[in-house]
Amino acid sequence: MLRIVLKSAAYGLVGLIVTPIVVSIVVLIAAHLLDPRCGTPGDSGGCEMGAVGIGMLSALPGLAIGVAFALLQTYRRRTK
Repeated sequence: MLRIVLKSAAYGLVGLIVTPIVVSIVVLIAAHLLDPRCGTPGDSGGCEMGAVGIGMLSALPGLAIGVAFALLQTYRRRTK
């Protein structure tokens, strides 16, 4: 049981760290490709702050995805 909790915590921590980074980069790339005003002097960092905001909001879902992935792996391993 302790092993499952530790594995879930580790995968959750990885999800908590990796998901916001990936989401921020994807949103920033999409913003620069779809909005010609992004990155111009008149933008004043609006696109970048939007990417950071969405990245911060994706931290908890990333944690949940990491924990769910660890639990799914454990469940599959035990049913074999």
